Formats: sequence, structure tokens, C-alpha cells
Amino acid sequence: MTKFINQPNNPSGNSESSASENSANRTEQQPIPADSVLVPVSTSGSSELETTTTPQPQQPKPYQVAAQRVRSSFDYVFKEKQLHRRFWLWFGLSAGGGAVVLLSTWQRLEQSLPATKGEIETFAQEKTMVIKATDGSILQEIGPVTHEYLDIKQISPNIKHAFIASEDRRFEEHGGVDYWGIARAVVVNLRAADVVEGGSTIAQQLARIVFLDRERHVWRKLREMRLAQQIEKDYSKDEILERYLNLVYLGSGSYGVSDAAWNYFGKSGRDLTVPEAAMLAGMAPAPSLYSPLENKDKALERRNVVLQRMAEAKFLTPEEAKKAIASPIVLNPKQPKRLERKEPYFTEYIQKQIPKYLTPKEINEGGIVVETTLHPAWQRAATKAVKNAVENYGGSSNFKQAALVAIDPRNGEIRAMVGGKDYEDKKENGQFNRATLAKRQPGSTFKTFVYSTAIAAGFSPYDGLRDDPLVVDGYTPKNYDEKYQGWLSMRDALVNSRNIPAVKMLIQVGWDPVVKMAKQMGLESPLNKTYSLALGSSEVTLLELTSAYGTLANQGVHWPAIGIRRIVDRKGKVLYQSNPKPVKALDEDSANIMTWLLRQVVESGTGTAAQIGRPAAGKTGTTDKARDLWFVGYVPQLVAGVWLGNDNNEPTWGASSLAAGTWENFMEDTIEWFPEEKFPPRPEQIEGRKGTIKAQPIQPKVQYYKELPKPKNEEDSEANSNSDSDSGSSRRSRRRRSYNSDNSDSDSGNYTPPRRSRRSRSSDSDESSSSGSSERSSRRSRRSYNSDESEAPRRQRSRSSSDESGSSSSSGRSRSSSGDSSGEGSSSSSRRSRSEESAPAPAPVPEISKPEKSVESAPADSAAPSGTE
Repeated sequence: MTKFINQPNNPSGNSESSASENSANRTEQQPIPADSVLVPVSTSGSSELETTTTPQPQQPKPYQVAAQRVRSSFDYVFKEKQLHRRFWLWFGLSAGGGAVVLLSTWQRLEQSLPATKGEIETFAQEKTMVIKATDGSILQEIGPVTHEYLDIKQISPNIKHAFIASEDRRFEEHGGVDYWGIARAVVVNLRAADVVEGGSTIAQQLARIVFLDRERHVWRKLREMRLAQQIEKDYSKDEILERYLNLVYLGSGSYGVSDAAWNYFGKSGRDLTVPEAAMLAGMAPAPSLYSPLENKDKALERRNVVLQRMAEAKFLTPEEAKKAIASPIVLNPKQPKRLERKEPYFTEYIQKQIPKYLTPKEINEGGIVVETTLHPAWQRAATKAVKNAVENYGGSSNFKQAALVAIDPRNGEIRAMVGGKDYEDKKENGQFNRATLAKRQPGSTFKTFVYSTAIAAGFSPYDGLRDDPLVVDGYTPKNYDEKYQGWLSMRDALVNSRNIPAVKMLIQVGWDPVVKMAKQMGLESPLNKTYSLALGSSEVTLLELTSAYGTLANQGVHWPAIGIRRIVDRKGKVLYQSNPKPVKALDEDSANIMTWLLRQVVESGTGTAAQIGRPAAGKTGTTDKARDLWFVGYVPQLVAGVWLGNDNNEPTWGASSLAAGTWENFMEDTIEWFPEEKFPPRPEQIEGRKGTIKAQPIQPKVQYYKELPKPKNEEDSEANSNSDSDSGSSRRSRRRRSYNSDNSDSDSGNYTPPRRSRRSRSSDSDESSSSGSSERSSRRSRRSYNSDESEAPRRQRSRSSSDESGSSSSSGRSRSSSGDSSGEGSSSSSRRSRSEESAPAPAPVPEISKPEKSVESAPADSAAPSGTE
């Protein structure tokens, strides 16, 4: 029989005594503890399991184990071996620990040092920027930059000797850190009980300028010393001295010895005398304290100390030093050159463009070089032209401001920009850039976009347009001279800048195509879809208007106007590279036709004042009451725009010919820089061309022509005319109408109204010939358009001349009270007054856009608009 006896766990295995003390009954009644074990006990010759409980030993904590080991070690070292009495052992341990600490510090120091190679020559102060022209000349320097950088060979020996004697007497001997110099400075300063001499070498000062701050602590000094040693390793002595003398700050905004020489003495760093060089060297430790402009006595005392050191260093003889010390300080202070700014209108424009291409961090890091598109010689020509315009004509023509922009149409680069007559004239708000910020109505210069759209839509330059008083949906456009020329070709309407034909052309092609064309060509300002849009009612800037005309000069390809070619940082890394995307705004043939038309504006139209002795094209513009006078013109290599006017929108007394003359003055000085280049030839086919865009004609609710008052001399002529005629050979009295001359348009300002004449226009020469003055007063005009390059349509028309005594052979068009109708077969007695022949027609009057050749008689409303595809 086997019994299970509960007993404590006993590792010793003494189970017999436990079995005798426990009974089977108590074992059955009491629960078995969790830490008990069953021990077999033999009863009646059989084995029984006896339950025992055994206590668990406690494990020592880790710190107890460590403490025990330390105690054991100390007992061994100090009690048994007596190592604490051994000096060299502890010395070795200390030296080894110190070496480890020094090595660790050295590694940390080395890791914290920047690379000196390449950094010294590219260093620039924070927030500094240099803006350069195309030839590399400096237009503006921003921030603490060195304006004039001198090569070591250009620096006066007096300056080199003065700085070496004052700042680093053993410059040629040490390797970046002068330990003897440090010891000497310590002794001198202890004797003087003040800091009168420093121990930093020129290499250390250069390291401080380029890499470190001005804080005083041991770690910075250690880094300075180590950097100086590295600089001495990477650069020659001359290179170190050259860079230092061009970067050291010498007070009054002067960075570098040459800038300081200019600021204090009005001369270059090449030309300083010994006393002057010594004074600059003496200012290096404390520029504000030793500045001769702020403390002349201190500056004189410090200068003499430097002169004495130069004598001690054998750079001067005692006599030379004595003479220099006796000399007074002679100053000729000038404004720092780095604060000067050339071409301020353009550089201000450039500064506003930079944030579009760089992050604030890149700008603040400094050392930025901005390479621009400005041509210095052309900029000077633009400045001169603007100044001459205001000074010579501003007073008599009542305008006080002018602006000019010139752009290379082949890449969009801005070559010249003048935003006003004088940037420094605060009274006239001189700093306001009228070339880029002022939005003004462009006047008749906008007609170019209307006619460009029409040509691209397939219209012909010889399509007819009516120049008579027009009312369209309540809008009544007027010609500047309030005179009318009747039927004109598109060519004549543009060349002579007639307003009403331009509005009619806008109606025929539509607002949307014109606005889209203007935008593609380069206009960025909002364009309002009104009838007055054709006459330039929507405001634009001179820059965008000039840029848009460049599209025609470049045969329909528009390049956005840019002023920055690229931006690089102080290391030469390119931060921004200009990469404009050209836009094909107009097909090549249409652009060349428009250029051919605009050439005639300059040759025989409103822009004759812009003639420069070589082919040129352009357009004049004048707004209401001559508030704005415009001319935008181009040759193949350059497009330029001119604006004249007043900031307060006060009317001028001038004409757009003044703007054209200003353009001519600018171009006369500019075209010397590039050879004469011919424009592309006009396409042979100008009639029946297929348009590249689709016209979207406007459908006015009301459109009609108003009647013209009949001149009194016409009535007298008709009353006294002889009605008898034989075979059409007798003298006929015809009603005459007074028209404006070709140049008396809305832009020229010279209004001499000759009478209508028989004219023959050649499309090649664009010159109009007329008969004598007697023929002008007696004959009705018949116009024919001939071209040597291509055959042009001809329109023969006479206005309601039914005074030919029943002759039906005379072809013409007579107006009746009910509208336009044929006048053939009318008797000579049925003469009607002007008021009877023309009536206000409230219904829309379609325009004749492409007249048929040799049309004898056609009512004004018999032809529908054409040219839409």
C-alpha cells in the first residue's frame, strides 16, 4: 500500500522522520501546499510517496554582484598588491586617459570643420546679391558686398606692408598659427593691463570672416586656429593676403581696402600713400572706434602705432616713418560705390522677379549673382531719348513723363527699360516704373491686333471698309478729326488710322477671336469685350504691348518678355536658368502681311516721324484728348515701344508723332549695333487666302450710319451748276465733300483737309499720288488699288451724282431717303440734298468686305460679310 505524506520540500532528502510524524488521516484532511513534493514511503513492505516542502534560495541583484566584484578588486589591489603606492602606474593611466580625451576632441574638431578648398574664393556675405548686365558690368550690389575686387598685383605695396606689420608680423614664416605671436601678445597685454595686441594671424582672421561668427569662446578659437592651418595648406601666401584685403571690413559700409580707400580718400586702393594705408590697417581691429569720420584723434593715434610697427618690420626707414607720423589726416569721403545703382528702373524690376525663381533661403544665403538681359549701350540710348523727349517737347506739349522698352523679338530678352524721366525725382513720383506698372489705354496701337485677326481669318488688305458716322448698339465711334473718308480699303484704314473702319472690322471678326489673338501675341491684361476695344479702351502696360508687337517682328512667334538669363550662387551653381516657351500666335503669312502694312504706316502714314533710313514697321496711338501718346515699332532684330503722357491723366497738347520721333531717336543710336536686315517678303497671294482661324462676327441689335451734314459750298456749287451736257463732255457740277488728308488721322495731330482726288495707290511703294489742287476741287475720286506683286481688286464708286441730265452711262451709287440704291437712269433735275439722300437706318447694315473687281454700281447693303471659315 502506497501513502502520500505531505511534508515540506527538503533538499536533504530526510523523508523518514517526516513520515513518522504525520498520519494518514491528517494527510487526507489537509490540502497539499503548492510548494510540496510527494515522497514515496514504504508501508508493509511497499513504497509510499511522501509529500515535503523545500524553501527556494534568493538570487542576488546585479548591483550586488558588481559591488562584490569591486570589493574583491580593491582588496586585491590595495590589501594584497599595494598598487596605490606605485606612482608610474597611475601616471600612465592618467596619460592614457588624457590621450583618449584629446583624440576624441580632435576628431570632433576635425569633423566640425568645413572644407576650405573652394570656399575661400567663392565666399560672400549673407543676403548679398549682384545684378549684372549682358557684358558683365555691375548694375547693382545689394548687401555687404565688395564692390571693387583687386588682384594682389593691383594692391598698393603700402597697403600690404601696413596690414602685415599691424596684424601679422610673421606672416611669411608661420603655418597659419603664430605661437610666438600668441606668447608675445599675452606678455604685452599683461604689461599694459589691457588688450592692446592680438595673437590672431591673417589666416585666422580670414577663417573668422569666411567660416565663423564673432562670438568669443574656446571652441570657436580652436576651430579658428585649425581652419587657419588648413587655409595655409590649401592656398599660397599671396592668395590668402589678396582674399583677406578684399574682404576685411573697414567701417562706413566698406568691405575691402579698395572700397575703403574710395569711401575715406576718394581714390582707388592702387593709389594710397603710406599714411593712408596705415590708417586703414589701423582700423581693422575696431572699425567704428578708429574711424577718422567718427573719431579723428583715435584714428590718428592708431595710425601712428601702425607706422611705428612698419618701421620695426623694416618696411619703412626711421626717416620715412617720422615723416609719415608728422603728416595730418586728409580725408575726401565718398558714398560707397556698392550703394550706387545703375539703371534703377530695370534693377528694381529684376528684384521683384527674383522671388519667382528662388526660395527665401536661397536669397538669404547671399552671394547670388543675377545675370540679366540688359544691353548697357542700348539702355543709355533709351535713357537719353526719354530725357530729350521730356526736356525738349514736354513743356510745349504738356507732358511730364515718358517711358521706353526695347525687346529682342527673337528670344523675348529685354534690352532696355526706362520707366520715367528721372528715378530720383521724388516730386514727380520718379521711382514709379511706368513701363511695367502703369496701365494705360493703348489707343490706336490696339488696331494692329484687330487687323491681325482679320488677316489670319482670310480677309484681304484690299477689302472695303466704310468710314462714315456709325451707331452700333448705342455706341458712336468717332474719328479724331471728326471727318470721314467714305469707302476705304483695310490697308488705307490702318495706314491712316481711321477709327470707324477698325470698329467695323472688329464687328466682322468678333470679340473672341480678337481677344484670343491679342493674348497669344503677348497682352496679359484683361480685355473688355466692347466695341471700343478696337480703339484701345482696355488698359495695358508698355512692356506687354511692346512684347506683343515683337510677335509680328518674329513672323508670328511670341516669346515672353524676360529680364533674367540665369542666377548662380557664390559657388557657381546655377539656381535658375531661363527657359521660356515660344508660342505660335499667328501664321507666318499673316504676320508678314501685317508687317507689310505696318511698314506703310511708317513710310507714308501716321508714323513717318519714325523713319530711320532702313525698313521699319510700327503703329501710332493716341487716346481721348491726347492723354496718351504711343508708338510701337520694330526692325527684324529689335522691337521698341514709347509712351508719353502725365501720371494724373491730364490731357497733353501733343500728337503721337512725338512718340514716333522719340522712337526714332532711340533707334538711331541702337541700329549701329546690328546690320541692316530686310523683312521677310509679303506673300504673293493676298486675295482669296484661306484663313487659319475662324471669324465669329458680332450680331449687333442696332447698327446704322448717320447722315452727314451737307457742306455749304456744295449747295452753292449745285445751285450754280450748268445742267446742260452733250455726250458727257460738258462740265458737270458735282457735290464735293471735304475729307481729311492721309496724315490727318487720329494720331498725327496735323489736320489739313484736302478735297477728294483721283488716287492711284501702289502696294509696293505705299505712296499715294494725286492730281493737282484744281482737280481735287472739281472731280469726284475714283480709287484703284494696283500691286506689282499680286493683282488687287478695284472698286470704282461715285456717290449719288445724278446730275448728268439723263445720262445712264455714268456709274455710281445714289442715296435715297429709303436707303442706298442705284442711281443709274436718274435725270439731272432730280438732284437731292445730302439730308434727302442719307437716312438713319435702324436695321443692321452689312459691310462689304471683299468687293468684286470692276463693279459699276453696288448698293451698300448688297454684300454680306465674308472671310469666315
